[in-house]
Amino acid sequence: MKPETSLARGELPAVDRATIHPFEDAQPGPFYYQRLAHPVGVEAERLLSELEGGRALLFPSGMAATTALALAMLGPGSTVAVAQGGYWGTVALLSGELSRWGLLVVPFDQTGPPPPAELVWLEPCANPLMSFPDLGAAVQSAHANGARAVVDNTVLSPLLLRPLEHGADFVLHSASKILAGHHDALLGVVACARAEDAARLEAFRSTSGIVAAPDPAWLLLRGLKTLALRVERQSASALEMARRLTDHTEVRCVRYPGLGDAVAARYVRAFGPILTFDVADADRAVRVERSLRLIGNATSLGGAASTLEARARWEGDRVPPGLLRLSVGLEDVEDIWADLAQALEA
Repeated sequence: MKPETSLARGELPAVDRATIHPFEDAQPGPFYYQRLAHPVGVEAERLLSELEGGRALLFPSGMAATTALALAMLGPGSTVAVAQGGYWGTVALLSGELSRWGLLVVPFDQTGPPPPAELVWLEPCANPLMSFPDLGAAVQSAHANGARAVVDNTVLSPLLLRPLEHGADFVLHSASKILAGHHDALLGVVACARAEDAARLEAFRSTSGIVAAPDPAWLLLRGLKTLALRVERQSASALEMARRLTDHTEVRCVRYPGLGDAVAARYVRAFGPILTFDVADADRAVRVERSLRLIGNATSLGGAASTLEARARWEGDRVPPGLLRLSVGLEDVEDIWADLAQALEA
């Protein structure tokens, strides 16, 4: 059975918000205190584990998942090799707050082999510069150097790429984005290849209290029902937007692995809903934002509604000043293009 075929099975469970459950015959059952486990969260983790091919654990946000993974699996003085051009929040956390705990961050070009480190952090369809690693080779190189590999698979989802099948030790998602899919649930996920790593991470989660609540877990289950349909349509529309933007006179550069990235094509059949492109400068990028009528000018990505934003406001000179990130939603492709074209020409 393909992973996506199980997504639509069964009814959504009821939202059980109880923080405590009574003991039976003076013995705690599987659920007795919400910080340790709750019914909706366990069901979401079961389905995510099936999709990933490894034990999945929920966290209250993608950054919470990153924090838990780093603190549970690394120690003072550890080195993390992080893909350049990937999610800026990962770099900001690891090289900022967690550097006070002795963590050392080494950026590297993920299209080549990773440097020596305790943990190698890869990001297929890196957000926002959209590089794509030779995943199997990168993981193999990391293991040869004694490192473990985590893959931030937020942009693609397990329906397009299952990194554990390529040797990754951990897969991380900001489930607030494509997995939940409606910009109304804040969640993170870590899936582990080994049971002992999952047990360590689960123990850290329970002790630290970095846990996901029932309501967002239920919203994630609702979103997973339509994940296969959303991923297929959004990927097709994003590819069409990338092709059209390539020919637009106001656009200097388009980044989307579906535009001929041979390495990416070896791993995935579609490339997700996110693409980035450059206009002349930061002022032009802001004018595009202000001219939008259908596409939302908002941060985040992966929702059913299209969004666009200039990334230099957050990332500074880490990205080109005119870089715009487009997250393609479920609207008609001609409607999306009409709005984008008029904004570029405004």
